[in-house]
Amino acid sequence: MIGSNQPLADRMRPSGLDEFVGQDHLVGEKSILRSSIENGNIPSFILWGPPGVGKTTLARIIAGKLKRPFFQLSAVHSGVKDVRETVEKAKKQQFFNNPAPILFIDEIHRFNKSQQDSLLDSVEKGIVTLIGATTENPSFEVIAPLLSRCQVYILKSLDKESLLKILDKAIKTDVYLNKLNINIKETAAVLRFSGGDARKLMNILELVVSSLATGNKQIEITDQKVIDIVQEKIALYDKNGEQHYDIISAFIKSMRGSDPNAAVYWLARMIDGGEDPKFIARRMLILASEDIGLANPNALLLANACFDAINKIGWPEARIILSETAIYLATSPKSNAAYQAVENALELVKRTGDLPVPLHIRNAPTTLMKELGYGEDYKYAHDYRDNFIQDEFLPETLHNKILYEPQDNKRESEIRQQLARLWKEKYKY
Repeated sequence: MIGSNQPLADRMRPSGLDEFVGQDHLVGEKSILRSSIENGNIPSFILWGPPGVGKTTLARIIAGKLKRPFFQLSAVHSGVKDVRETVEKAKKQQFFNNPAPILFIDEIHRFNKSQQDSLLDSVEKGIVTLIGATTENPSFEVIAPLLSRCQVYILKSLDKESLLKILDKAIKTDVYLNKLNINIKETAAVLRFSGGDARKLMNILELVVSSLATGNKQIEITDQKVIDIVQEKIALYDKNGEQHYDIISAFIKSMRGSDPNAAVYWLARMIDGGEDPKFIARRMLILASEDIGLANPNALLLANACFDAINKIGWPEARIILSETAIYLATSPKSNAAYQAVENALELVKRTGDLPVPLHIRNAPTTLMKELGYGEDYKYAHDYRDNFIQDEFLPETLHNKILYEPQDNKRESEIRQQLARLWKEKYKY
């Protein structure tokens, strides 16, 4: 670290909303969260977004802006006892007529059910205003009773403009960097390595400047210098999530690319780095439906069984189940036809709006509806040969529209033949 034991990322942490870079949809002028902050009446909420986009910083800024007592816990290192002790401290604050303290819990997705249950009463009674931070979808990781008491705000990866703004500010205003003669000649590499993460950006900048600083000479930063220094000195896998998204991306793309050797390698990197096995299993569930789909429907069943099994078994044996599933998915035939079909359908819905349901396939629970023609002339498929009869199930203006295109693999070739036999000239499969 340059001239200080305090990392550059901490030194550059903004202290007010006007200094906060990015997330304009939440904290920009007239945005929903900023309005709540300025009104002094914030709800309990969860900040969901990737690492290094300002979740912790935003929580501290809010506490400072509202002059609220601020308690911080990390779900990695805290248990039910820590939560209860913090709540007791919060109660004492309220005894002196202070506003409800803010309880910030980092990585709240790592709290188990009993730990999350211990928060319910204090959040419900307003003893604390909870701000949770998570990199995982709270719908899966936060229990329903707690989630129902919280708003969820989504933070986005920082874009190029925001990252360059942070970079420029660090060089010009940091108490140590502004004394150095730094010339950033190229920015592509430092932006690529940062991956939309401001903390990672500051760490890389500090690492590169420290490596290049010699006397009073100008420090010229180029893409090649950044690549050489970062690849040499940054850890292969950071258990705190520094390369979390890069490694999982490599894992997914290896399975999508039908390379079981690479898939198992990246799996091992995550296991060795202490990755959450549920996170790995969830990503394989998604891949099974998005990238394999109807080419091998059993892939989704196995991925789901994997997710259930690792929850029952845990480490270290869970690694075998993850490996078996990763190899199976990597060696399965591939199809993204189901994914493409729903994307095509969603795009069509956006273009065509709320088209009416054809009368003959509408529900007709009342006499009036039947008199209006609801359900009239509907053909019940099971009354016909092969349990099929050609009919029209799309809105009239979408007559004969094809959204699902079977792909070129054994299973979907059979599906195409079946559809061609059934629908003949209507869909022309």
